[in-house]
Amino acid sequence: MKNIDPTETNSWQVLKEHYNNLKKFDLKEAFETNDSRASNFTLVEDDFYVDLSKNLLTTATRDALVDLAEECDLNGAIDSYFNGSPINVTEGRKVMHTALRTPLHKANDHNSTYIKQALESKRKMFEYVDKIHDGTLTTYGGNKFDTVVNIGIGGSDLGPNMIYDALEAYHNNIKVHFISNVEGDHVEEILRKLNPETTLFVIVSKSFGTQETLTNATTVRNWFTDRVNPAAVGKHFIAVSSNVDSATAFGIDKENIFQMFDWVGGRFSLWSTVGISVALGVGTQNFQELLEGGHSMDIHFQETRFKNNIPVQLALLTIWYNNFFKAQSEAILPYTQYLQKLPSYLQQAIMESNGKSVDRNGNPVDYQTGNIVWGEPGTNAQHAFFQLMHQGTKLIPAHFIAFAKAKYHHPDHHNKLMANFFAQTEALMNGKTEASVIADLEKTSLSSEQKNKLRPFKVFKGNKPTTTILIDELTPKSLGKLIAMYEHKIFVEGVIWNIYSYDQWGVELGKNLADTVLNDIESQKSDGHDASTTALLMQFYSKLS
Repeated sequence: MKNIDPTETNSWQVLKEHYNNLKKFDLKEAFETNDSRASNFTLVEDDFYVDLSKNLLTTATRDALVDLAEECDLNGAIDSYFNGSPINVTEGRKVMHTALRTPLHKANDHNSTYIKQALESKRKMFEYVDKIHDGTLTTYGGNKFDTVVNIGIGGSDLGPNMIYDALEAYHNNIKVHFISNVEGDHVEEILRKLNPETTLFVIVSKSFGTQETLTNATTVRNWFTDRVNPAAVGKHFIAVSSNVDSATAFGIDKENIFQMFDWVGGRFSLWSTVGISVALGVGTQNFQELLEGGHSMDIHFQETRFKNNIPVQLALLTIWYNNFFKAQSEAILPYTQYLQKLPSYLQQAIMESNGKSVDRNGNPVDYQTGNIVWGEPGTNAQHAFFQLMHQGTKLIPAHFIAFAKAKYHHPDHHNKLMANFFAQTEALMNGKTEASVIADLEKTSLSSEQKNKLRPFKVFKGNKPTTTILIDELTPKSLGKLIAMYEHKIFVEGVIWNIYSYDQWGVELGKNLADTVLNDIESQKSDGHDASTTALLMQFYSKLS
């Protein structure tokens, strides 16, 4: 990919000037003076309806942002992304998670080594999952498995965990639990729910050496062998890993080790054999539909002009707010409890990818990259942090995500949910004027003095930007499209910010230092640390005795 400083492009200078001229832009007025605004800024892709019209932009903004993408050679970057160029340069790796989503029925259409490897691993995974479901593969005692425990962390946990939660309406008779945190209490609480004789444990670790995962897996195996014949480990433990030797040394049969690929980053690996726990919990057909949804978004991203390209437009808006309005965060607000873990998943995917301060030339950047991602499901969020969004001093662009059709027939509930979904974006845009507040207060029996005191507290400035993503129904396929949409958004942002989105050296630093501190804790030493850390260690040691 070309290394282009975005701030040195002509379009960046145009956007700076345009921003200065747009400071008094008013969304409410923009709708009043342009009957076509909603249609002009709405993107439709099959079952996805994405309304960008309640954002602080004009057609000139959109044009300038598209020009920025073109000046930064986004087209060339997309080609490199999909053709297997090693765009994860600092680690010398390709970024080919999109290959994992190629449908099985298209296997003969491709000569790509990566796609063939992905399809082969997928077939092996699906065959194993189907044999668990039909009872061909049984427990050590000859019974059917009824529980699965996924042991992993980071991308080996967050993605599958979020997907399994989101597809709750598609769960089968196998219950899936997730162990991630190295905290012993967390592990113990999961183990208390299990029958070891009918539980399958899935250890997910590319290196089979991740401290948290291996610690948890060892504790679980010891718990298991205390209750079941140790010879049963080979039947009850499987692994998703690249380290076959370490996995077999742990006691896992070689045929029960599912391959992870060097060309897939952990936070983008849910589409791979890392998703085997999800496939066990919802079935291979639903998992394949998840992949097909992701694949359909890949095609949209590759083939659609930037003006109508959903991931591109979402990424450009993030850059518009982050770099010109100096907005530091972005709220993700799914109006469904099924997606309660989506904000957490996107926190890792987005902030681990684009939280970088050095450009692709190795030079410190002098512009903002990355953004803080947070959120909760609506309507819960409305009774929590929406006050800050409505009347606070911070600009917080927000993505509102909802599904037109509910999974179950409760029209009273769904109508109220959707009423709030639509009302909040309208309220954030329109606000409430002082004149409207005065008119409302005049209808009350309050004294003039009380009315005057209350008046400023009831005014809402409005003009708060939102993006509305309305999807027909939450299905495995639409969920796959949604996740792939955000993956491509991450990629576009990284290209334009001229950073490497697919390494994670900051994560590695913390891991390495933790190993050093662990050695100190185990020997109760406190030498070589700063005064604060030394004092904290001493306080900790004093409570152990």
